[in-house]
Amino acid sequence: MNVLFEPSGGRLILFAVIGIAFLLLLIIKFKLQPLLAILFAAVLIGIGVGMPPPMIIASINKGIGNTLQSIALLVGLGSMFGAILELSGGAETISTTLVKTFGEKKSVWALGITGLIIAIPVFFDAGLIILIPLAFGLAQKTGKSTLLYGIPLLGGLAVGHAFIPPTPGPILVAAMLNADLGLVIALGLLCGTIAMLLGGVLFGSYVGKKHHVPVPEHAQATMELSKENRKLPSFGTVVAIILTPLVLILLNTASGALINNGVESLKPLQAVLSFVGTPFIALTIATLLALALLGVKNKYSLAELEKVMTKSLEPAGIILLVTAGGGVLRYMLEDSGIGKVVGDFVAANNMPVIVVAFIVALAVRISVGSATVAMTMAAGIIAAMPGITALSPIDTACIVMAVAGGSTCASHVNDSGFWLVKSLFDIDEKLTFKTWTVMETIVGGSGFIVACIISIIF
Repeated sequence: MNVLFEPSGGRLILFAVIGIAFLLLLIIKFKLQPLLAILFAAVLIGIGVGMPPPMIIASINKGIGNTLQSIALLVGLGSMFGAILELSGGAETISTTLVKTFGEKKSVWALGITGLIIAIPVFFDAGLIILIPLAFGLAQKTGKSTLLYGIPLLGGLAVGHAFIPPTPGPILVAAMLNADLGLVIALGLLCGTIAMLLGGVLFGSYVGKKHHVPVPEHAQATMELSKENRKLPSFGTVVAIILTPLVLILLNTASGALINNGVESLKPLQAVLSFVGTPFIALTIATLLALALLGVKNKYSLAELEKVMTKSLEPAGIILLVTAGGGVLRYMLEDSGIGKVVGDFVAANNMPVIVVAFIVALAVRISVGSATVAMTMAAGIIAAMPGITALSPIDTACIVMAVAGGSTCASHVNDSGFWLVKSLFDIDEKLTFKTWTVMETIVGGSGFIVACIISIIF
């Protein structure tokens, strides 16, 4: 911290609270675009605590640069990867194959797993639009509630969206906290799978029996479109391509851990694994495989593929800019000394950082609605706390899970996902609260609890 800049702890906390309150007010009340709101709040905090203008500008530049260099390529590559998967029918292949394998009676399990897998490379909204005809089709065939099939699908999508890289949220949090991405993936799969089973499959079975919701009329055209006769890629090919970046990153992490524990014979191989297991290299490999095996092999021209991949980068730009704003907030909190004050408070009160991470993410989620903004703000506050870099890799990965859990819970009327689900299922707000909101809370809360248990054990 600058020697000419030494504000009191009380002033730091006061303007941190004022800045964040203004941020929430601008987004919730005045509907200001989140990037502008975050930048305004960050500058307000800097000015309020007395940071010199050059120091404020330096924190802004550092926040943008350090944040984007960690995730820009990953978000862009992930967007293109997901676009190819959607165009080729790869998502449809996975869903139909799993339903056939599990059978009609256990199709709710298949839908949960499908949602989890598809949400890894595809954004939540896109994944829901692609897969919802399958849930409606099963409901129409069996005469049962659409919630019986829809909630497990939503649970899987929510988990893939929040807990498992290379989706932008967990990638962002892992980068801001300098977490080992291999451990984050491993914990995300564990915490997320348990959360999906509890919030998606089990809760879905309960509400599907309690509330009968018929297939909405507006879904008929979508269902007919989904029956279009076209050649789909094979299940094995699609799954292998989706898992490629995860496996490469995990192999890099595992080999490094083995070498650190005395397995010297792996050193020559580690050089290769550390290269291909670097996240953006691993995702580049997967995207090229998707381009060749799902695109070109299925008779799509390079011009068609280029068009759909370019189009996919438009929402990625918005995500990157909001994320960069979160990086600015993070470094403003850190450089001003607010992070140290919060860290000292947590240490003095023996409050586990993992609990603080969950509470902060949950508070922002309830206030703002956006899971991405909740992850960004929570990660920024936690990363600014001293001692975070001294935590063990497993503890840091668990904190990433806590942020993911908090930012998933309690979706309500200020979240676009709430209204998307309400509209697609053609249900009222009250039932949306009883189903979607409760499911999201179970998913986020159970994922957080599993992460807490892991952090205690290890």
